[in-house]
Amino acid sequence: MKRIDATFARLRAAGRTALIPYIMTGDPSLEATLDVMRALVANGADVIELGVPFSDPMADGPVIQRASERALAKRTGLKDVLAVVRRFRAKDATTPVVLMGYANPIEAMGAAAFADHARDAGVDGVLVVDYPPEEAGEFAERLGNHGLAPIFLLAPTTPEARIDAVAALARGYVYYVSLKGVTGAGHLDTAEVARKLAEIRRHVTLPVGVGFGIRDVASAQAVAAYADAVVIGSRVIQEIEGGPPSGAAARAGAWIATIRRALDAMPAKRAA
Repeated sequence: MKRIDATFARLRAAGRTALIPYIMTGDPSLEATLDVMRALVANGADVIELGVPFSDPMADGPVIQRASERALAKRTGLKDVLAVVRRFRAKDATTPVVLMGYANPIEAMGAAAFADHARDAGVDGVLVVDYPPEEAGEFAERLGNHGLAPIFLLAPTTPEARIDAVAALARGYVYYVSLKGVTGAGHLDTAEVARKLAEIRRHVTLPVGVGFGIRDVASAQAVAAYADAVVIGSRVIQEIEGGPPSGAAARAGAWIATIRRALDAMPAKRAA
């Protein structure tokens, strides 16, 4: 959690927008995942969201579903995800890593054991898509006691009462889903994003990252004008799957560098 807070504080002081790529652990392999993580950081990623493969990823579109299927075909599980984080930490003690996935793998391991293992591996935050805030109080408290940030999703349809519930539990940052649909969908409405972020910030003091539907320089810059962080998943995974596994890290790193340069070319934001 401290790494997340320090990262956003540093970026805020510099007037910069955080860049958070998402990748799926084990796609195309565990070794390649580690290489991709390092390449993303070398090319400007501020936080890494690391997907936990799951057989029924209800919030994910076809690109991330395929990545999950490829990882599961190689028998990648939650223990493997934690092992990758541990190896990443051996050479990178500063870049925050957030695990993003679904409840079943955590429930299978046990929430207490998961929190212990995640802390020991060097995880900084956890986003569980299907843990609603109304039912996640105990889990969020357990994570917080282990120095892990419980991160929650907000959506265009989220009512103010649920925003308040998230504000009471969330740490690190909150993740605003910019559109109605699954990951990788289109139809990004930046005016609606701006309106909803203003509503969210009346309740939430944490940084707000925006994801879903960000696919290129134009959409990243449009969102960065309002958000504290830009989250990109499907488009990064398309780079990973778009060629031989041996070049996955180079392709992902080169593409994320174009987004980093575009964000840094924008006028600096004034610190709040």
